[in-house]
Amino acid sequence: MGEPRLIEISPVTRVEGHGKVTIHLNSENEVDEARLHIVEFRGFERFIRGRLMWEVPVIVQRLCGICPVSHHLAAAKAMDMIVGGDQLTPTAEKMRRLMHYGQVMQSHVLHFFHLAAPDLLFGFGAPAEKRNIFEVIREQPELGKRAVLMRKYGQEIIEATAGKKIHGTGAIPGGINRNLPIERRDHFLSTIDEMLEWAQDAVKLARDYTLQHEDLVAKFGSFPSNYMSLVREEDGALDLYHGNLRALNSTGDEIFDQLPYTQYHERLIEDVRSWSYMKFPFIKELGPDVGWYRVGPLARMNTASFIDTPIANAALDELKAVTDGHPNNSTLANHWARMIEVVHCVEKIRELLNDPDLQGDDLVVTGDRRGEGVGVIEAPRGNLIHHYQVDENDQVTYCNLIVSTTHNNEGMNRAVKDVAVKHLSGHDQITEGMLNHVEVAIRAYDPCLSCATHALGQMPLQVELFNADGELVDSKAQSV
Repeated sequence: MGEPRLIEISPVTRVEGHGKVTIHLNSENEVDEARLHIVEFRGFERFIRGRLMWEVPVIVQRLCGICPVSHHLAAAKAMDMIVGGDQLTPTAEKMRRLMHYGQVMQSHVLHFFHLAAPDLLFGFGAPAEKRNIFEVIREQPELGKRAVLMRKYGQEIIEATAGKKIHGTGAIPGGINRNLPIERRDHFLSTIDEMLEWAQDAVKLARDYTLQHEDLVAKFGSFPSNYMSLVREEDGALDLYHGNLRALNSTGDEIFDQLPYTQYHERLIEDVRSWSYMKFPFIKELGPDVGWYRVGPLARMNTASFIDTPIANAALDELKAVTDGHPNNSTLANHWARMIEVVHCVEKIRELLNDPDLQGDDLVVTGDRRGEGVGVIEAPRGNLIHHYQVDENDQVTYCNLIVSTTHNNEGMNRAVKDVAVKHLSGHDQITEGMLNHVEVAIRAYDPCLSCATHALGQMPLQVELFNADGELVDSKAQSV
């Protein structure tokens, strides 16, 4: 009988930001506990106070270099409420949507091809030097080329609508500060059909992997949970930019539906635990033990009544057929859902590029001033909430941010423990390949850890192994 041990994975690789996983083994080498720790100071909600409201949509993007558009738009939507811009002009609304679809497209492509594909193509236990985008490009150059060019297309959409590919300034309180020139529109239209073809091929790749590894997908870090997302107000369709909140349980029964997102605080509570700076939200009436929920691409597929673009909706039907129309609880199915959303975004981009409203000159509206505003959007990783209060001097006095990775905190921790129990228990030697199984479960959520802690800079994510006496006996710090 061996001594109890602690395994530490630090940093967790191929995610945005850094964190640490600790896995406690007992004297029988069985997993007692496994946790995802976010160990950096949570400060953004504090130091945004006192800044002018007009600055906020630009400042909050510094939370993240991967999904800055999501923070930009969520903050702008909150400030729309404060300046009384309740109904944006058609040009402003559609330019923002175009920006958002470009953002979701490029982020999903980055995650799937650059971060997740090495695991899916080469196996979770493949050598670390094999599991990277450069090996994907070397072995499948056409796939690598598409990954680069699809992300480039999405980034150029962001640049055209926000002014820059990263940390743009396009969305302002009450609207937008630019339209889309005809020559830029024609540039994007020239390759949109190719983007759609490649996106459909990516859906097939993700779908085929899921179906060909059905047993693995069903058991790998998977469990029933509640799900939440925005849905379109009039019909419950998928809407990544605007809508009301819908929450379902693991069998598809409604918890709440068409809840105006300005009332999110009436149904959601953020719990705090001593071992992480990241909070643990749950649905108030269900309590912390059963009220936790998941967000993101798979959650959106589970909650949406349908998708209003035909090719993506047909792909959604295929996904839902796997579970006979009930919510899909498989963590790895997020990859399939993510690629369906890429198809949806490309279809929406094509639709918007053919809309003459994008060349309109009526860009900004204002109305009766308010002291409080809430902006909610479906970021690539899931639901994103920005909530502000502003005083008579236009200075922010209150800020609350609930980002996608925070919503998913409980789900990620449960996935980490599930995989650790199944793949590490009973082994005397814990290999790097075994530890990567834990990382694969985390990567399926595409977490943005710097967003979740609202910190500037990077955070160390590592895995530690403790024995039954609480002594550190092993630590793994993997190269990024």
